[in-house]
Amino acid sequence: MIELNQFTANWHYPTAIRVGIGRIQDLPNTCIELGMTSPLLITDPGLADLSMVKSAIEHCQQVGLRCGIFSQIKGNPTGENICAGVGAYKRGEHDGVIAFGGGSALDAGKAVALMVGQERPIWDFEDVADNWSHVNIQGMAPVVAVPTTSGTGSEVGRASVITDSEHHVKRIIFHPNMLPAIVILDPQLSVELPAQLTAATGMDALSHALEAYCATGYHPMAEGIALESIRLIKDYLPRAVEDGHDLEARAYMMTASTMGSTAFQRGLGGMHALAHPIGALYDSHHGLLNAILMPYVLKANRSAIEMKLIRLSRYLELEDTDFDSFLEWILTLRKQLDIPHSLGEIGIDAERVVEIAAMAEQDPSASGNPIILNAQQYADICLSAVHGDL
Repeated sequence: MIELNQFTANWHYPTAIRVGIGRIQDLPNTCIELGMTSPLLITDPGLADLSMVKSAIEHCQQVGLRCGIFSQIKGNPTGENICAGVGAYKRGEHDGVIAFGGGSALDAGKAVALMVGQERPIWDFEDVADNWSHVNIQGMAPVVAVPTTSGTGSEVGRASVITDSEHHVKRIIFHPNMLPAIVILDPQLSVELPAQLTAATGMDALSHALEAYCATGYHPMAEGIALESIRLIKDYLPRAVEDGHDLEARAYMMTASTMGSTAFQRGLGGMHALAHPIGALYDSHHGLLNAILMPYVLKANRSAIEMKLIRLSRYLELEDTDFDSFLEWILTLRKQLDIPHSLGEIGIDAERVVEIAAMAEQDPSASGNPIILNAQQYADICLSAVHGDL
């Protein structure tokens, strides 16, 4: 039997990480360590009334912290959500942020912490050129990140993906100091996540690691981290979906998610280039979109990634180690996890394919794709994914 205390450790890459079952008990001390006396816990509406959030707030209050809560954020957080969060932060006279939840809560929490000290609008800090250099760093609030899913890895990211509702586009808001100062990885917080969301978020983590592994950027360290992240997901995601209370599987998946996000410093690619506009236009779950798009983008990139996937297949100890066998493993995994095969199955039709493709070509993630694809090629991939034509 596995000794669960082996999953307890303090890591210092790429930021300070407190990992272990039950480490949520460290939350009050981490806030104090960062100088907070009145943190604002930012989470999503689905978590706000759950015992894990109420308990976290109570523990903070027991040591004298004046902890508030803000949960008015969408699954794909918008600029309006961030403005509302900034308003709550200022009205409550808070001095730090606890970003608590899945990717939406983590992204929103980091964005609020950025914006509480800025005079410019949030879109002025989109990850374009040197926009990040215009941030008033002194005005940024400290952040403790507490993920409750194993997918986005936003807890170790230096950016937030925020939807511009007016223009129906997702924008990446970036500053190096958006990286949370302390992360608490407690697998116990993810055990109640439903199987469907465990699958979708786990496939999101796989998309990060796989695209990072295949990206063109020079970053051997990130490539190595991506490789091991993929192996952990292969071994433990099916177990986490089958039994949400499998703490070993939950611990390894939470680690794999963090590793995947750390690895995509190397770059992402076509999966995310397409998922971002589709998510903005249809308000669909980001991880599920990446899961559905995955084989279609891999096939489009075959000529550039075939040898890399052969090496990856050997590391994963797949029975056969050619491109087709790797693709078959992805398809089998998706079927095992009840991931739909086509975008059409989740209500996305071909009506806006041309619009999606144009947005995908301009998406920042597109620059990391192994093959630089044009709008027509993205349209072809998207159309194939809509119809399930692989």
